[in-house]
Amino acid sequence: MKIALMDSGIGLLPTAAALRQLRPDVDLVLSSDPDGMPWGPRTAEDVTEHALACARAAAAHRPDALVVACNTASVNALEALRAELEPGLPVIGTVPAIKPAAAGGGRVAIWATPATTGSPYQLRLIEEFGGAAAEVTGIACPGLADAVERGDDAAIDAAVADAASRTPAGTDTIVLGCTHYELVEERIRAAVGATGTGGPVCFGSAAAVAAQALRRIGDATAARGTATLTVLHSGRPSRLSAAAAHYAQGLALVAPVPAAG
Repeated sequence: MKIALMDSGIGLLPTAAALRQLRPDVDLVLSSDPDGMPWGPRTAEDVTEHALACARAAAAHRPDALVVACNTASVNALEALRAELEPGLPVIGTVPAIKPAAAGGGRVAIWATPATTGSPYQLRLIEEFGGAAAEVTGIACPGLADAVERGDDAAIDAAVADAASRTPAGTDTIVLGCTHYELVEERIRAAVGATGTGGPVCFGSAAAVAAQALRRIGDATAARGTATLTVLHSGRPSRLSAAAAHYAQGLALVAPVPAAG
């Protein structure tokens, strides 16, 4: 079994690590775009162009499914990716976890890139799943994904503090609307804890998306893989960036097997 994941950068690590946890034997192809990172400030058309390039590079390795492990790409380019690649290659998008986060009501903040925060797609999700009992606020987090990508602790802390300062007091639930943010979930919880009561609950997408990818390809009947790891940087064979080892999810990928390519 081989599953490809694509993202602007190392935001694909949480979903890749979740896949490896569910199926330790799965072969993974990680296709990112360090040359074009970050995608968040780009126009929808530009994001689509970069996402298609990443997807084509991954598809050349003949995976059984492609996971768009990027909220910005899913919001802006999922239809284009599916139009080009399906039905031959199942494409699984990443949707901000607004529905489960809002189910309990209360004050919900959606932390996301500027491109995702202002998108009609996210606004539709809030309207559809926000619920009458939940007070949902979108919080744009400029610079956070880029800081996470670099593993720059000072820049991460500054971007998290800035977003926390704009998060409404009393917020008890945070939707991590960018896959990069799942890599620094504990820092986000700590920063917003001062405005909430006992710290907020964070909702990411990695575990649910990983499970959905396995369902789409028929996990029970799929041929077992050999736990290889192929890394592509803007289409070029590469290895995980040094910053990947800054996070537990990156270490989880490189510990069992050596990087290939």
